[in-house]
Amino acid sequence: MKTKNYKGRASQSNPANRFETIHIEPDEYITGDDREECTISGATQFLADNSKSVLAHNESPDIPFRFSVNPYRGCEHGCIYCYARPSHEYLGFSPGLDFETRIMVKLNAPELLRQELSVRAWQPQVVCLSGNTDCYQPVERKLKITRKCLKVFRDFRNPVSVITKNYLVTRDIDILSDLAKYNLTAVMLSITTLDDELTNKMEPRTSAPRRRLQAIEELAQNNIPVGVNVAPVIPGLNDEEIPHILGKAKEAGAMFAGYIMLRLPHQVKNLFTEWIQREYPLKANKVINRIKQVRDGELSCSVFGERLKGTGTIARNIEQLFSVSCRKHSLDIYKVELDATRFRRYDTKQKDLFG
Repeated sequence: MKTKNYKGRASQSNPANRFETIHIEPDEYITGDDREECTISGATQFLADNSKSVLAHNESPDIPFRFSVNPYRGCEHGCIYCYARPSHEYLGFSPGLDFETRIMVKLNAPELLRQELSVRAWQPQVVCLSGNTDCYQPVERKLKITRKCLKVFRDFRNPVSVITKNYLVTRDIDILSDLAKYNLTAVMLSITTLDDELTNKMEPRTSAPRRRLQAIEELAQNNIPVGVNVAPVIPGLNDEEIPHILGKAKEAGAMFAGYIMLRLPHQVKNLFTEWIQREYPLKANKVINRIKQVRDGELSCSVFGERLKGTGTIARNIEQLFSVSCRKHSLDIYKVELDATRFRRYDTKQKDLFG
């Protein structure tokens, strides 16, 4: 597995796809420099995703929603720990650099969403934007697929929750405000750390921590329910930041909070291990060992009820630290309670009641 210095990328390698018998690794990736801005150019390839449906269904009892919409597959944010990386292998790509540089784009997502919400069998309920990759990754600034999907949710008055690491969510305050008037939306800003250096290394193309706090503030000022998700918690690396993150988020206007323990499924474990050894060699062994302590000797866990929080003494201590910090800062534990009773079968020939 070849390793180079790819600027602005958390992953520095392209491990073989576990479903492919032949693996070809290119000599070089061309990358951009700006972590928050990008254009459709040689820096990253944006490929048309011709999916025939857009509402993804899950049966996980750990997740507070059954359906999600993912306008993009792959994510230029490039978070090294991202649990979505293995899903790129189903497309014939690598979970490494390919995940960050080969982005599948669902240009027809708004039209598909409108069709699926129009079906009589659809039962109004909370839909998440997004359940896999970030719906506000940099190219969204140009393509506006997420914004168009939000307009569809507004038309149908179907509740939608949003989770992101990008300040770009504030662009859509106008639509989110309309939804919030009817208790149809809540937004979570994911903040992993307040350390800019760690962010640059671990989440290279996300918005800086201060920008995410600024997004919380602007959303709160516009009466949009907003919270903070400390995710993922990485034992030995960022767990001690939990009280500080929650405190700063509360100051910015956050109403609720959640956290998720790191898990490293499939090849993500190798990518993360390679990254921590490269970027923090003196901490690497401690961090890896602590992850194993919350994962019953492994680096991941797929067991419902355990995979999001972990097990063992360290996991219990982290849960207690989070709970105490939430009480101290008067933050509710996150639970989606949006209103699905206002749903309407929207007729495009009728006047939009929102104006």
